[in-house]
Amino acid sequence: MKTRKLGSLTVSALGLGCMGMSDFYGGRDEAEARATLERALERGITFFDSADMYGFGDNERLLSDFVKANRSRIVLATKFGNEFTEDRQRVGINGRPDYVRRACDASLKRLGIDTIDLYYQHRVDPNVPIEETVGAMADLVKAGKVRHLGLSEAAPATIRRAHKVHPITALQTEYSLWSREPEGEILATVRELGIGFVPYSPLGRGFLTGAIARPEDLAADDWRRHAPRFQGENFAKNLELVGKVKALAAEKKCTAGQLALAWVLAQGEDIVPIPGTKRRAYLDENIGALDVTLTPEDLAAIERIMPADAVAGTRYPEAGLKAVNR
Repeated sequence: MKTRKLGSLTVSALGLGCMGMSDFYGGRDEAEARATLERALERGITFFDSADMYGFGDNERLLSDFVKANRSRIVLATKFGNEFTEDRQRVGINGRPDYVRRACDASLKRLGIDTIDLYYQHRVDPNVPIEETVGAMADLVKAGKVRHLGLSEAAPATIRRAHKVHPITALQTEYSLWSREPEGEILATVRELGIGFVPYSPLGRGFLTGAIARPEDLAADDWRRHAPRFQGENFAKNLELVGKVKALAAEKKCTAGQLALAWVLAQGEDIVPIPGTKRRAYLDENIGALDVTLTPEDLAAIERIMPADAVAGTRYPEAGLKAVNR
């Protein structure tokens, strides 16, 4: 497994997003999820991504035994900021210093470990100055509870202000062939500051794999059924784009998902995508993207069939859009 650097943090060139093992995408199979975690480590993946809100803490609890058994080999990232109650009700975004401390202690307890390798603010709280939130996160570093700090879906100006309080190691933001918003100021900012970039949903929430032929292919409780890009005319238009990706992938003798993931990897050595999966077969397919070499001609061909403005629909419903890039 190749490695890449997120700031001063060395991780596998590909990480594993663990959200879908516990939340959002419908259906759970904890035995297969645990087997997928073990397979990832066997294949050389060392970078595992969770959050306290995934399954209202269930994802961190799922990871606990695996992380404890392999602690020295794993770089564990988790997040705080989407507050929820003990009876699994969402409260809202919270970046207050007292909550930062409580959230960290709760994550450490669920995970059964003493230190989190990379601790992200999941969403920026518009009602709390970023300096106060990151100041509390910096205190966690001083206390030995956290090693590195990160932000998720933060705007360039917010990143700069945060970085002045304490070095930010990584920014996690959605980025893929059909989510190109980071190109330009966001990527320019993190590169200027020496901050690594972690794209989540690098496979377009699974759409870019070509495995979803119609909305009905998704489980009834799958969050994607409510995502604008998976509905009505948007779905049909986006499916046409994926068809073109599949055709180009066939020429490269890889899958559409591998081509899409190889494209993200080709955007810079400071980029570490974290495709999520809860199944070993898809994990192995994703790792295969590391063997796909894209020439300048390939990249130009991909740009022609899926330019930045080609996708139909926004990446989140309106309420979700209000919480990103701020």
